[in-house]
Amino acid sequence: MKFSKKDILGIAELSAEEITSILDSASVMKRIILSGQKKTNYLRGTAVLTLFYENSTRTRVSFELAAKYMGADTVNINVSSSSVAKGETLIDTGKTLDAMGADVIIIRHNMSGAPHLLAKHVRASVINAGDGMHEHPTQALLDMYTIREYYKTLEGLKVAIIGDIYHSRVARSNIIGLIKMGAKPVVYGPSTLMPPEIEKMGAEIAPTINDAIYRADVVMGLRMQLERQKNALFPSKSEYARFFGMNPVNMSLAKKHALWMHPGPVNRGVEMSSGIIDGANSVINEQVTNGVAVRMALLYMLAGKQGSKDSKYTDNLVTLPVQEVVV
Repeated sequence: MKFSKKDILGIAELSAEEITSILDSASVMKRIILSGQKKTNYLRGTAVLTLFYENSTRTRVSFELAAKYMGADTVNINVSSSSVAKGETLIDTGKTLDAMGADVIIIRHNMSGAPHLLAKHVRASVINAGDGMHEHPTQALLDMYTIREYYKTLEGLKVAIIGDIYHSRVARSNIIGLIKMGAKPVVYGPSTLMPPEIEKMGAEIAPTINDAIYRADVVMGLRMQLERQKNALFPSKSEYARFFGMNPVNMSLAKKHALWMHPGPVNRGVEMSSGIIDGANSVINEQVTNGVAVRMALLYMLAGKQGSKDSKYTDNLVTLPVQEVVV
């Protein structure tokens, strides 16, 4: 299908067909990454800007590498030393970047809805790299890609999501996406970190961690977001690890070949024991690789190269062998 979105603001705005199209394109992008020739001309002449109002390493670097692998020109804007520090509004910042010729603006912001506001005021495509406690769509897409790569489908899979559900934009985006793709998300965490009425999103709340993990196809841990917590919502890290951490004992309740996932960075010995993080079923590092592939696919699709008259590439990118797409 031809991708017609101007922006990627949340999984809620994507249909199951659009998600499938993104994941299909990411499959080819991953082949490019693994080919050893990580350079294409797909986005030659395209300006991609990263605008991060929150600290990030893996997400920002993942986007920058994705853009560079696609041949785009990339600029990372240091918000702390930019005009934002002088009081410039988000809208004015966006309009300035737009006037400079930005084609894609990737934004992470501590306020929910900031990417949506920006998208309304710029011609450039906007990608939400995480907004407040709302969504993190590209993380959910790479998670779904990782699961689909192993199981070939998401339909009918039990996906246990364990940890700080309340503050997690990763959990929200994953729940929305997994349900759209036919999976069954089951959540568990401290009662103080469980959003009210989360069942209305379609997720099942497990009574215990063992119930959440039992016969799960995928077990996904979440980072404790201490920076977002203004109250003591759990006693201590050791208590959290004891009652809510993932370890070889409770993880043995999952299916034998279940995937162990985490969006990172992981607090070793708290959310997951080292035996789980480094275990044979862990795909945490693979999630990082897949994140670059998914973001390459999104940049390609948003930049409008599909079907462009001056491109030697076709809309049906996923059918092209690696040697044809690598320049």
